Amino acid sequence: MSDGIAWIGAYHHTPSSVLPGMLGGISLTLARGVETDEFLINLGADLDELAARTPCRELRAPAGQPGQPSPHLNRAMYGTCGEWTYVLEDWGMSTWATGYQGKVESMLPCEGEEVLCLTANRFSPPAVIIHAPDAWAYRADFGSDTGKNSALDAALTAAGAVFPSMPESSEAEVVAYFEEYGERLPELVFAAAGAYWL
Repeated sequence: MSDGIAWIGAYHHTPSSVLPGMLGGISLTLARGVETDEFLINLGADLDELAARTPCRELRAPAGQPGQPSPHLNRAMYGTCGEWTYVLEDWGMSTWATGYQGKVESMLPCEGEEVLCLTANRFSPPAVIIHAPDAWAYRADFGSDTGKNSALDAALTAAGAVFPSMPESSEAEVVAYFEEYGERLPELVFAAAGAYWL
């Protein structure tokens, strides 16, 4: 991943069924200060796959009828990069964000841990950034920063991923900016996350 991760956001609007593998609507969760296997188990990783260090798994979502698997595959890739554990998912959401927002105790951030999550939120737009640099988490929609003047906020600004907003700008300026640059927004957000992380 030395060349950055902006490409993940570049394919954000591509339907995931166009090509085999992960492409559109990928969510990314990063964590450090947590034990890797414990973090992955809390997200639902298979114990045998963890023991074998399987880097990718394919899960079939239930089709609604017992014994009848869905033709759609939900994929998750996970691993480590430096002191970070990463999880890439293509089902339209981040498992960590879903659990965190649902107040699942094992997914709440703790003192001494850091979690950064970019969730596509395909089922409940807009796409969201959740940054938990310690026991508190801060949320920002794609196009804004967390408002905490953090290194992540600086990376978002430097990448051009913080768009004008009201009341600092007029409604017409905000709309015009989103119309011109909105398609590139996920790419800019992932570029910023890569600059912060890598």
